[in-house]
Amino acid sequence: MPYIKPSQKNLPFSALLDLKSQKCGLRHTVFSVSGNEYCGEWQDNKKHGKGTQVWRKCGAIYNGEWKFGKRDGYGTYSILLPGKKEYERKYCGRWKNGKKHGYGTYFYSNSEVYEGGWSEDHRSGWGRMYYQNGDMYEGEWLKDKNHGQGIIRFANGNWYEGAWQDGKKNGNGRFCYSDKGQLYEGFWVDGVAKCGTLSDFGRDEAPTPTKYPIPQIHLVDMQLVLREAQSAYLCHYS
Repeated sequence: MPYIKPSQKNLPFSALLDLKSQKCGLRHTVFSVSGNEYCGEWQDNKKHGKGTQVWRKCGAIYNGEWKFGKRDGYGTYSILLPGKKEYERKYCGRWKNGKKHGYGTYFYSNSEVYEGGWSEDHRSGWGRMYYQNGDMYEGEWLKDKNHGQGIIRFANGNWYEGAWQDGKKNGNGRFCYSDKGQLYEGFWVDGVAKCGTLSDFGRDEAPTPTKYPIPQIHLVDMQLVLREAQSAYLCHYS
């Protein structure tokens, strides 16, 4: 129970009751009128420290660290499985000011998993995403979209490595057609290859290689040709 200073003893009775009811330190379970409950540490009448919050209406539970009434630090958020009395973990990691922030792992309902950086509830920074169809992306993110440098490995063995912007291939990158044993290296705009070179790459080990290998063609200055083609697209889309 909070300490009542001598100077506070002359306060009205209602004010004294309010001071005495202020929660501070470790408390047993506190129930709200909505049916929610919290068990853990308090400071200045706010959840602060370690504690567990249960939301009855939405069937969710958070167990972890708090800072002045908000989830802050390390904690785990879980939801109640429909028709069952057990919880399924949804997010495990860092929080800041009530939002996912820092490194954490999120489990989606369709068995997809993301592990990596977060910023204000959005996937941001470096992260790895495992998709339901077997694809996997590893690289940079910004506001829930692939953005920066990254590589995606498709379930069929193909892969792309290079630049991304707003969730699409944008900039320089390499796409490997593992099934055909070919490698495309070039420039991309909004997910579409615009200019580059195509060469054989592991063709002898490919399961379904092209009938004929790509003939060797030598330009006097291949890089100059590519730069000019790339500049044309950049000018067109700028």
